[in-house]
Amino acid sequence: MTNWTFKVAASNELSVAGAEADDRIAELSKAIHGRRSIRRFRDGKIPREVVLELIEAAARAPSPHNRQPWRFAVLPRNEGKARLARSMGERLRADRMRDGDSVEDIEADVARSRARIEGAAIVLVAALTMRDMDRYEDARRNEAERIMAVQATAAAVQNILLLAHTRGFGACWMCAPLFCAATVRAALGLPEDWEPQALITLGIPDGAGRERPRLRIDETTIWLDDANVSAASRGS
Repeated sequence: MTNWTFKVAASNELSVAGAEADDRIAELSKAIHGRRSIRRFRDGKIPREVVLELIEAAARAPSPHNRQPWRFAVLPRNEGKARLARSMGERLRADRMRDGDSVEDIEADVARSRARIEGAAIVLVAALTMRDMDRYEDARRNEAERIMAVQATAAAVQNILLLAHTRGFGACWMCAPLFCAATVRAALGLPEDWEPQALITLGIPDGAGRERPRLRIDETTIWLDDANVSAASRGS
């Protein structure tokens, strides 16, 4: 059993102390900072029990009203991955042809997408359903309810990515289904109420992946302490 102790920090905030807590914090921080989007994989399978563990981790994400709107389809076989890649590729090709892009660029894009899907050991389709979400009489609140379901599904996907990285597997979040949700649903025979949101490609990583630059905190965050709020109020 962990012996938890609490100490008052200089800011008079409570913080948890203890060697086990420090180890857990370090492990989580390492996973968050070390995770990379892995797009190329070596040959090798991911055991079924690992996939189930990842989906269980997804189910621990927060969700509105605890409705858990996320849904997952698992594609372990080459036939299913190829069918999905082919259908999505056809839709991508048609969309880009309408945009007037060059045939060479289009075919390179289609080939790249197919390689990422078919080269993965496992493809997870992350979807959401509004079946159990609240419904309102007005469009504004219904849209907010749907956005909450999107946010919950995204949080579930992040859990998968972090645990896959911690387990030594590579993963990549592909948002392409947002551009062809009906195509994905038809290709895989998914239930009509499932709205495909993303593909998560999983496998044995072929390389560590690239670290991408991140915006500085001061570029993304404002501190609304009393002084800032007062100054903003006077300015308005």
